[in-house]
Amino acid sequence: MGDFDRYARLTAGLDAPYAVIDLDAFRRNADDLVSRAGGTPIRIASKSVRCRALITAALERPGFHGVMSYALPEALWLARNGVDDILLGYPTTHRSALSELSEDPEAASRITLMIDSPEHLAYIKAVAAGSARVQVCLDVDASLRVFGQHLGVRRSPLRTPADVAALARTVADDDAFELTGVMFYEAQIAGLPDTSPAVRWVKRRSAAELADRRGAVVDAVKQVAGLRIVNSGGTGSLEISSADPSVTEVTAGSGLYGPTLFDKYDVFQPEPAMAYALDVVRRPAPRIATLFGGGYVASGPAKKSRLPLPAWPSGLKLLGTEGAGEVQTPVQGQSADRLNLGDRVWMRYAKAGEMLERFDVVHAIDADQVSEFVTYRGEGKNFG
Repeated sequence: MGDFDRYARLTAGLDAPYAVIDLDAFRRNADDLVSRAGGTPIRIASKSVRCRALITAALERPGFHGVMSYALPEALWLARNGVDDILLGYPTTHRSALSELSEDPEAASRITLMIDSPEHLAYIKAVAAGSARVQVCLDVDASLRVFGQHLGVRRSPLRTPADVAALARTVADDDAFELTGVMFYEAQIAGLPDTSPAVRWVKRRSAAELADRRGAVVDAVKQVAGLRIVNSGGTGSLEISSADPSVTEVTAGSGLYGPTLFDKYDVFQPEPAMAYALDVVRRPAPRIATLFGGGYVASGPAKKSRLPLPAWPSGLKLLGTEGAGEVQTPVQGQSADRLNLGDRVWMRYAKAGEMLERFDVVHAIDADQVSEFVTYRGEGKNFG
């Protein structure tokens, strides 16, 4: 559960709130991801990292190659800072960034845009006046449809081999574009903890359905154009995605940090490599201590799983009536009575990279050494 005694000792001189990354745990998590991928290259999801030093540290390890970016301005920034293979994970309508891309052949050779409709192609051509050929990847719906229900995230309208092949032909017939790949993100497998028999059934059913359909889609597209990229998976589904021979790469990022949303998977559990420290500033009642700040709630459905959790001292929990607050976060439990003003409480975030939108630096702990890694925010970058 993290070596919080050591973190507290090594960072005792810092003023809270501040974030730490345990580099030993980060490396072990990286090795575990590579092992789970079984030889399939891992593309790093930048939105789950949001720190160039840590993206670089992962890319330098065997088994990792390329970045999945979440915004085109971010992709251009990464490309101009040395990242040479960037897949944009989502469609973009960013006019100035599209114009920049079309006017920069070097960046265009490093970046692949994501599309799922002819309208995306038309939009790109309308706003991108340059002459550089734009690489595109087709986002294919990987959700499970069963009993009249849509299980998974709402992403692409592309689903069948015929649908995908038709768009592939449209791309191939337009000299302004080059088709380089297809992507499948099975959120209902990768993003769901194994909390019930029903969830496990959905995952098994979805994996079987997608394995058949993904292969058929890839075969159909290869009749139109060659594919460099067949991307699939996430931290929670590396074994499943990499087992498909049609998949050329998988994507992961959150598993490097080990946030709380990954605490309840059956087949793996990353180490909690990242946490943040808050100071005790009040003792309003027995068994309650109030911390300054810390209300960093993760994106997604507004429910308890998106709240940060007190990790150390053990035995603390948030108050149901207040949760994690903008300027104060009360915690309760027997160990609260042993906390004094100025003592540290360590919190774990629900998701991964989002947390670093709150910090200019993350304090990197390597054995007994502490250094500072600048985050996206610390570099003055906010990509949405």
